[in-house]
Amino acid sequence: MGSPLAKYLDKPTEAAPLAVFRIFFGLMMVGSLLRFWANGWIEKLYLEPTFHFSYYGFEWVRPLGAFTYVIFLVCGLSALGVALGFKYRLSILTFFLSFTYIELMDKTTYLNHYYFISCVSFLMLFLPAHRYFSVDAWRNKKLAAYYIPSWTIDSIKVLLGIVYFYAGLAKLNSDWLFRAMPLKIWLPSNYDLPLLGTILQEEWAHFAFSWSGALYDLSIPFLLLYRKTRWFAFAMVVIFHVLTRVLFPIGIFPFVMIVSTLIFFDAKFHHRILLFLSGVFRIGKEKWDAVLLPKKKEKTTSMVKWVVALFIGIQFLLPWRYVLYPGELFWTEEGFRFSWRVMLMEKAGYAQFKVVNPATGNYFYVDNSDFLTPFQEKQMSFQPDFILEYAHFLGDQFKAQGHGPLEIYVESYVALNGRMSQPFVYPTVNLLNQRESFAHKTWIVPFQDEIKGL
Repeated sequence: MGSPLAKYLDKPTEAAPLAVFRIFFGLMMVGSLLRFWANGWIEKLYLEPTFHFSYYGFEWVRPLGAFTYVIFLVCGLSALGVALGFKYRLSILTFFLSFTYIELMDKTTYLNHYYFISCVSFLMLFLPAHRYFSVDAWRNKKLAAYYIPSWTIDSIKVLLGIVYFYAGLAKLNSDWLFRAMPLKIWLPSNYDLPLLGTILQEEWAHFAFSWSGALYDLSIPFLLLYRKTRWFAFAMVVIFHVLTRVLFPIGIFPFVMIVSTLIFFDAKFHHRILLFLSGVFRIGKEKWDAVLLPKKKEKTTSMVKWVVALFIGIQFLLPWRYVLYPGELFWTEEGFRFSWRVMLMEKAGYAQFKVVNPATGNYFYVDNSDFLTPFQEKQMSFQPDFILEYAHFLGDQFKAQGHGPLEIYVESYVALNGRMSQPFVYPTVNLLNQRESFAHKTWIVPFQDEIKGL
């Protein structure tokens, strides 16, 4: 008799849900990349700026000039290969690498849903998503399988559950629940919406959206898992994400989440989807299933199981790294990224950089627009790692022009969630003496208020 864990890891399930997830995920990524290209954002975000903010440890990842378009093209073609299940292992690996490279090219464009896509594509590297209803399975009968290990589908459910539940935990703070911030700032701007526009001006609506948003994120994974509440939960998923798409400019991400939650439905539901696709593309699914049914279930190696388990474990732990840092998380943002903290802050900043020659005492102020786009300058003004990286960039620029030795200081103020602006960086700190690391940034002025919660 094996252990309960061993029995679970050996438990088979039908492959249809994972096949549908693969198809829809790939198609959504193709659409997202086409949208990005068509809107001219490759040029605007990656080619026009003369300077790009980088992630610590990934400073070597940069736009490649005109070849940046090639990266997007490769990413789009590999996403199509994922959807079709054509050379799946190569397609998903290429998609993961190219998409993550795009994500790392400039920290200014960081969004939780880009990180989510990288996480999903990494996980799919180890899942047998091409064993059923794919070009690979059609071309190689030995590869095809009607059954796969149950945990391969459950791993995606767990990842989605982490995203939702941690987003809900993050909303359990005094600004979100008791000040309705930052929704009190954002929602009134939708005054021109039919019917909703007038309601969104009311304070009670701001609190209703805040509390219902927290409750939704905390409960939806469990409602999706329970069969009797699954359709109700999916209806809530559709309403929630369509509403957020209407209210906020967050692109295709709401539709990615709607499609992703389909994986919580049973195999019969997904077979109906595949039957529909079979009719559209004239694929003999039923005859193919009759051939596959007698086959033994697909097995995975222990190494794959350990890698997936480690990845899921990291996703559970990484969002809690902020507890290692002192100070208010929303203020310092140390441990904020990659933790599923979605739409919790409205920050506005001012950063005036002063370049000083310590030998003579002469100084001058920097016009940030000489080096940064308006979007980059906005993001830089309230994020400490951006401020530090930009200061070092300025130091390198002016030293190359013959200005040296140099010291660089910043006069910086930040307003958080409707509060008055407060000093953000100590103006007496020479930023060129500071180095980026995972250590706490002692040169950030402490937050002059308190936000209670997780």
